[in-house]
Amino acid sequence: MNHTPTPHVTQNWSLTKPSATGKRGMVVSQVKAAAEAGVAILNAGGNAIDAAVGTALALSTTEPWNSGLGGIGFALVHRAGQSRADVVDFGPVAPSGLNPSAFKLTGRLKNDLFSWPEVEDDANIHGPLSFAIPSALAGYDRMLKQWGKLPIREIMAPALALAQRGLPQDWYTTLKIASSASVLRLYDESARIYLPGGLPPVAPYQGKPGFFKLGNLPATLERLSNAGLNDFYQGDIARALVADVKSVGGVLNAQDLIHCQARTTPATEYGWRGRTLQLAGGLTAAPTMMRVLDQMKSVPHGKTPDAAWYTAFTRAMKAAYAERLAGLGDADPMAAETCTTHLTVCDTDGNVVTMTTTLLSSMGSRVVLPGTGVLMNNGVMWFDPSPNQPNSIAPGKRPLTNMSPIILKDGDRPWLAMGASGGRRILASVAQMMTFVADFGMSLDQAAHHPRVDISGPEGCSADIRLPPDVIAALEADGPTEVVEHSVMPINFACPNAIALNPDGSRSGISDAASPWSSAVAQA
Repeated sequence: MNHTPTPHVTQNWSLTKPSATGKRGMVVSQVKAAAEAGVAILNAGGNAIDAAVGTALALSTTEPWNSGLGGIGFALVHRAGQSRADVVDFGPVAPSGLNPSAFKLTGRLKNDLFSWPEVEDDANIHGPLSFAIPSALAGYDRMLKQWGKLPIREIMAPALALAQRGLPQDWYTTLKIASSASVLRLYDESARIYLPGGLPPVAPYQGKPGFFKLGNLPATLERLSNAGLNDFYQGDIARALVADVKSVGGVLNAQDLIHCQARTTPATEYGWRGRTLQLAGGLTAAPTMMRVLDQMKSVPHGKTPDAAWYTAFTRAMKAAYAERLAGLGDADPMAAETCTTHLTVCDTDGNVVTMTTTLLSSMGSRVVLPGTGVLMNNGVMWFDPSPNQPNSIAPGKRPLTNMSPIILKDGDRPWLAMGASGGRRILASVAQMMTFVADFGMSLDQAAHHPRVDISGPEGCSADIRLPPDVIAALEADGPTEVVEHSVMPINFACPNAIALNPDGSRSGISDAASPWSSAVAQA
């Protein structure tokens, strides 16, 4: 008898994620402890800006593979009573001493998701030459100085407590560290912290998982809480960073840190179904998202997304990516595998922050600087290592990124704030979640648990195995389609989180169902 094996399915269960509701502030994050840190800051009298920064700093201690002091990012800040959000741009910039000739090409193409030539020793992907200028703290500092309420010591107190506690040593930590272990082992301090005895830390066979310290990161956070965030750029921490970078062979220098500045600009606005979508614009996924929505305006939609809608969305995504690729050549970083984190915050007064930060790859450059405990980004990977291209490596240059924080406003009032982590998968996730709520009238609960598709380039589609058979059949008839699970790993779909600010004054929030640590936490 002939027998064709059924496809392997890892998750023989149904995942659900609890949402949060309330009438005051709310924080949604990829780590519950970080969201609770943000709510503690709200309870101490802070506003959404204070809570967003405090949550981001807490994430540097609880989710080091995705973001941290060595990272970069973008935030949308819509202040209560204002008609338009502000963009805080603390995106990647190449160091002034970066020399393109240091990235010698092998003559081969990378046999992975990158669409550019291979560099000897992957020097653009990990190691000390892969660092972009770490601008995360410049962004947080600018946000606080413009709109914050609390002193930095109070904002940093929850993050410092988490750092002193240490990183949970559970199965998810084992999984995340193991996925980067082959490169972490190349760098002494990284290996010392994350690979004790040469292996990833594991949870005990039974009982509670323990915690382990992230090198000198707690001491660095304590210094910043006393001296202020600018110490990272022009103080004792800055001097330690420069010495650290020099000791590991990097080119980031004191002047790069001194001149590191976040930029504030008005949000890009785009009309959608009688509301106004606010986006980060510029060097993010915003222009491509607007092109997708341009194409979807004329697509009819019923009570739920059907086969025709998913097919139209897939075509719109592919066409928008084709334009993006044509504009950038083969150097489009949307095709790069990246790991980010996203958080969404609102407060009682109606201030809203949606912020995406990243180290770029999982564990960034994989280099922990020994004196400071800072895990550095690998932002140079966003550049094309071949010369004379639109996105070629150059000192002081800014590359395009794939982050997409959004705020959809009703009149001048923020109504839906969201974003996602997941590299090239962010755009499809954010666009679908927004339309599930805005066009199909789903609650956040329903939207977060509704199966999605992912399109991360001009060809091919990944379809959630939970989609109805007729939807999958239509997608397969329209083009190459891979039917996959929405799981912890492999990461086939981005990890969105969102807050809805309802007209009756209530707020609801939810995080990604497949992210084991994520949570929405409402202020009591």
